[in-house]
Amino acid sequence: MTSEQHTSGQYAVVAVASSAGGIQGLGALLGALGPDLPVPVLVVQHLDPRHRTLLAEVLSRRTELDVKLAEDHESIRPGTVYLAPPDRHLLVSPEGVLSLSDSELVHFVRPSADLLFESVAGAYGPRAIACVLTGTGVDGAMGVDAVKSRGGTVIAEDPETAQFAGMPSAAVGTGSVDFVLRLEEIAAAVRGLVESKRQ
Repeated sequence: MTSEQHTSGQYAVVAVASSAGGIQGLGALLGALGPDLPVPVLVVQHLDPRHRTLLAEVLSRRTELDVKLAEDHESIRPGTVYLAPPDRHLLVSPEGVLSLSDSELVHFVRPSADLLFESVAGAYGPRAIACVLTGTGVDGAMGVDAVKSRGGTVIAEDPETAQFAGMPSAAVGTGSVDFVLRLEEIAAAVRGLVESKRQ
């Protein structure tokens, strides 16, 4: 990686995973990020695939960022939140182009945080931030290992204060988490990271 790539902004993307309790958690996190985030946010929230989701509309009321369901072949933009649609895996290319997949479930879920995080790790390496919020199960744990192994930064909601501790506990248990924070502290940490080293 050249020094030019670093001085143009250390981080290029934030990926967030949540499950049970996640709509409340995402609302709190996104609402505290402010209107002018200099990077895009990619979100996997486990949703019931049998119903059309109103998650984008719900979260739009809690944040000044643009919130939308991700579309296949869409290019990501700073200050926009892209939500994985129900029953579709969300992936991103090094060029910042999204793809949606209905490939097999991972740890019994689709969309999978692991696949999103592994995709982000491969595409952005040390310029990626991964956040694991409240949720049951272990989705995201393999993915945070991938992000960390490529030099990215990993944040987990504190399992002690998370509404559901399963996912953040599994992430912390990997040893790959850089920051374990209460929900209300995560947005400030993300902003501090994405705004550092920007020229």
